[in-house]
Amino acid sequence: MAELAASSRRAAIIYNPTKVALDQLRPVIEDEEISRGWLPSLWFATTTDDAGEGPAREAVATSPDLLIVAGGDGTVRTVAEVVRGSGIPFAIVPAGTGNLLARNLHLPLGDLVASVRVAFGDNTRAVDVAVVTLERADTTSTTHAFVVMAGIGLDANMAIHTSSALKRRIGWLAYVEPIVRSIGNRTEHAMSVSLDGEAWRSIDAHTVIVGNTGTLTAGIVLLPNAVPDDGLLDVVVIRPKGPGGWARIASRLAVGGVLSRSPGGRKVLRAAPQFRALRYAQSRRLAVRFAQPQQMELDGDGVGLVTAATITVMPGALPVRVR
Repeated sequence: MAELAASSRRAAIIYNPTKVALDQLRPVIEDEEISRGWLPSLWFATTTDDAGEGPAREAVATSPDLLIVAGGDGTVRTVAEVVRGSGIPFAIVPAGTGNLLARNLHLPLGDLVASVRVAFGDNTRAVDVAVVTLERADTTSTTHAFVVMAGIGLDANMAIHTSSALKRRIGWLAYVEPIVRSIGNRTEHAMSVSLDGEAWRSIDAHTVIVGNTGTLTAGIVLLPNAVPDDGLLDVVVIRPKGPGGWARIASRLAVGGVLSRSPGGRKVLRAAPQFRALRYAQSRRLAVRFAQPQQMELDGDGVGLVTAATITVMPGALPVRVR
């Protein structure tokens, strides 16, 4: 009976053909299916016109026992937006530039066989999903989800102005030029912010990032208190004053990358005093209104100009396969 039950299981694979070499991925998936006695997987490709929403809905309609996303952070986010709360086990075969959710969950990077083996495994971690409602100048609003980070300022400039072709060639180093350009722009954006329904506060900030995870590429820890399954949003407000302010931020982030490698170091990092240029907060709900429309990004994808955003968290809404 156990063998019969196992043989009825089937996975659905959603893959980004611009990121994934199908002739390499398919045989690895097939080997894992055979070794575990699963039925042949169902395959769904993203396109330039559909980053994953349509394929995700088609995949969910088949009631798979496992949904595997092979692609970068943008594909992962788009599919997660559709399947959040469905209870379908969600696995990642990272194939992007940042692979930030995979990185923060300590999934295999650059190892296709290991990634697929984890995907078909039995270990699952229920990861939070952030839900954001965006308002625009024409009074329309849209609702999206993200699993890594959302931001305006430097974060949005990186997402919008980084060349896709350059990312494919040199990876995360492609972000250097837009970072330098954004740092050279000392404009601070006027906004009002409310955490967990508290009174609105007016602030000026160069960059605001809301995250479900805290580690970026190159081991940079931007949000030291962020845990992907704690039911909380982590917020950082970046307000440097001149080159000295940016140098202090860079120093704190560099030290944070080293300290984060051990439990004791992470404890020191969490206890480190804050300073004006880098302020942190946690909440379950964040609302922000901008004095002027701002470019915003969700998990590395630009979503255009927005006048306001309300972000809440769905605790444990995405059961992700982990090691």
